[in-house]
Amino acid sequence: MSRFLTHLLPLAVLALSLGLGSGHAWGNSAKDNKPGKPAKTAKMHASTHAKPTGKPSAKATTKPAPPPVKAPQDGVAEARLIEVYRLIGKADTHNALQKAERLVKDFPTFALAQLVYGDLLTARSRPLTQFGDVPAELLKSSGNALTELKDESHMRLKALRARPPAGTVPAEFVQLAPQNKHAIAIDASHSRLYLFENKGNGLSLVGDYYISVGKLGIEKKVEGDQRTPLGIYFITSQLDPKNLKDFYGAGALPINYPNVLDVKRGKTGGGIWLHGTPPGEFSRRPLASDGCVVLANPDLEKILRTVQIRSTPVLISRSLKWVPPQSLHPRSQEFTTQLNAWLKAKSAGDVNQVSQFYAPDFNNGKPLTEWLPKLRQEVAAAQGRALAIKDLSLLHWVDTSETMVVTFGEVAEGQRTGNTRRQYWSRQHNQWKIIYEGVNG
Repeated sequence: MSRFLTHLLPLAVLALSLGLGSGHAWGNSAKDNKPGKPAKTAKMHASTHAKPTGKPSAKATTKPAPPPVKAPQDGVAEARLIEVYRLIGKADTHNALQKAERLVKDFPTFALAQLVYGDLLTARSRPLTQFGDVPAELLKSSGNALTELKDESHMRLKALRARPPAGTVPAEFVQLAPQNKHAIAIDASHSRLYLFENKGNGLSLVGDYYISVGKLGIEKKVEGDQRTPLGIYFITSQLDPKNLKDFYGAGALPINYPNVLDVKRGKTGGGIWLHGTPPGEFSRRPLASDGCVVLANPDLEKILRTVQIRSTPVLISRSLKWVPPQSLHPRSQEFTTQLNAWLKAKSAGDVNQVSQFYAPDFNNGKPLTEWLPKLRQEVAAAQGRALAIKDLSLLHWVDTSETMVVTFGEVAEGQRTGNTRRQYWSRQHNQWKIIYEGVNG
C-alpha cells in the first residue's frame, strides 16, 4: 500500500464500507471536461493546494478560443463526487486527486467537494486522522460547519447504499392519471427527492437528488415550528426567481400545505416551497430550512423545466416504501369498487343512498346536512344520465389513519367533458368514507 493511500485511510475505509471500490456507479456517468471557474481551496484546510504544473508554451502566439460555457446539469456534481470516493476505494489516488481538483473548479461553492479535495491534498504530506481532517485552531473557528458537511456526506452516501430496486415505485402512488405527467416523492430519512415521469407503461424514475428539510426535522404541526410537513401535496404555482430574494436560488415551487387532512387535524402555517440555494451555497446541510425542501440550483432547474403546476403530486414521507407496481393493483381494485358504488348511487339520483358514502365529519367538521342541498343540485343536474369517471388518480397515505386522495373527471352520459373532482376518503371501521369533496379548478 502506498504512503499516500495509507495517509488516506479514513476516506478509503468510508469508500470501501459503501461498496465504492468495486466499480459501483452513481446515477449517470459524469464528464470532467466542463469549463468552470478557478478552483478555490477548502477554507477549513491549512494545507497548501498543489498548483497545476503545466505552463503555456513560449512559442504560442495566439490563445485558442475557450469552449462555450454550459449550464451545470442536474446531479452531475454529486455523481462526480461519488466517483472520487470510488477511486479512493480502488486506491487510484492519482485520478481521485485530479478529478477532485476539476470538480472544485467547476463547482467552487460545493463545500463538501472542497472538503474532500482538501483531505486529498493534506494526505500528500501527513496521514489523515478523520474524514474532514482540519487543524484544531480552524476547527474551533468553523463552528458546526465541519459536522454539517459530514452529515451531508453521510446522507448522500446513505442514499447511494439504499438505492430503490429497479422498476419499483413508492407504495403511495397507487394509480396516476395521464395528466399527472410527473410525480415527486421525498424520502426525509435519506434526504432524497425522486422525480418520476408517468409514461404509458407506468412510472419511470428520471432523477433523484439530495435535499435539505426543516431545521427541526419533519412532521410539521404549527406555524413557525421549522419542520417539513409529511403527506400528499400538489404543486400550486411556479415563482419567478426575478421576483424572489437571492436566498431562494433558481426559483420556487409552492405546495398546498396545509392540505385537507392537515386542516382537519388542526395544523397551521404555510409557505412550504421546493426552492434552490443562495449564490454562495451549492447545497445546504440536511436540516437547514424553516420547513421548505431545498435543492441545489441545477437540480431544481431540472424540476422547474419538467413538472406542471396543479397536476404534479408531491409525496413527502418519513421513509419511502418501494414496491413493484403490480402489487398495487389489489389495493386499487378494492378502492375503486367503493368509488364506483358511490358513482352508481349518484347516477341513480338517490340522495339518501349517496349520503351514506360521506363521513359525519365531512368537509372539516361541517354538518353533512349543509352539503345535502348541493348534492341534490348535482344529482338533479345530471337529469338521470349515467355518470362516468375518467382520468382517475389514486394516492394512498397512511399514518395514524388511512387516506386516499382521489382526483378524476366526472362526465355525464352524452357529454365529452365535466368537472374535475378531488375527494379525500378515509377508512373508518373498515369502510371508506368521503371526508372532503370539491371541484378542482
